[in-house]
Amino acid sequence: MDEPEYTPETEFSSDEWAAALTAAEATEFDRLAEAGIRPGKLDDVIGQTRVREQISLLLEGARRRGSSPDHLLLSGPPGLGKTTLAMIVATELGVGLRQTSGPAIERSGDLAAILTSLGPGEVLFIDEIHRIARPAEELLYTAMEDFRVDVIVGKGPGATAIPLELEPFTLVGATTRAGLLTGPLRDRFGFLGQLEFYDTAELEAIVSRSAGILNVETTDEGAVEIASRSRGTPRIANRLLRRVRDFAQVRADGTITRTVAAEALALYDVDDLGLDRLDRAVLGALVKTFGGGPVGIATLAVAVGEESDTVEQVCEPYLVRAGLLARTPRGRVATAEGWRHLGMTPPSTDGLFEAGNA
Repeated sequence: MDEPEYTPETEFSSDEWAAALTAAEATEFDRLAEAGIRPGKLDDVIGQTRVREQISLLLEGARRRGSSPDHLLLSGPPGLGKTTLAMIVATELGVGLRQTSGPAIERSGDLAAILTSLGPGEVLFIDEIHRIARPAEELLYTAMEDFRVDVIVGKGPGATAIPLELEPFTLVGATTRAGLLTGPLRDRFGFLGQLEFYDTAELEAIVSRSAGILNVETTDEGAVEIASRSRGTPRIANRLLRRVRDFAQVRADGTITRTVAAEALALYDVDDLGLDRLDRAVLGALVKTFGGGPVGIATLAVAVGEESDTVEQVCEPYLVRAGLLARTPRGRVATAEGWRHLGMTPPSTDGLFEAGNA
């Protein structure tokens, strides 16, 4: 006897199946809404006024000449919109976008395969370009300048270089550590844009815009509360907004007010300066265990049970920028403001870094 054909109703009742479909549709809608948080045009970008104006002129000039714009290098801390701007460049030009990252390009052949597949005028986006392998970087020199790559066939004395012509393209490179770029690579970019941290007013506008896209009701005070704890970074602001949205929908009436935002962020261990659990652990260890320092980064990392790289690259930059920690030749030192942020009185202001001088 033939087996009966499997259908969803075999396991679920019609009501259960309808409920499952509704949940799946809601999840898909939410995913698409969150993807839509990224602005699609330069005019939709909030903040980075100087860089936006510069890129706009660059693209308009290329359009009027009927040519591909110069290669662009975007640098700045994570989460400020480098990837978003790369996508917008392709959208504004009306061309395709190819994305990869420096660590993914291990051999020159990997890069040659990508370059030869680009169509006329397309945009190639390489994230973390400072981590690209040196052989691939050297191949990139001629590709950027002459739209040509030389592919080596064979090894030893019999090796032959075969030149391959490329379609004109625009490279957009992004880096969080511009100082690690080699001089020859940096010099081949026609535009260098440095992205800056956002102020609270700009982040408030970003939170309000994202809340509208996510269909979440937010008061002005609620948006300010989230923005003020976002460390000057839109990516963090949008992440906190999604978590506060969960809290508002589950434990409140769905509206994000200042009180709801403050309670939600306290639940997620984000304090009024935007410090999270690890940030406070580092600052607390520096003050309580080591008397405010100076102490080496490796010793500080052991004290909080983290890797040195994590403390140095994830926590320390914001603690320094917030004026809570200072780097000195002898090690890390808590500033007077760092002591006060933990609710503790500095033992003496003599020899301590004040927040304005950290």
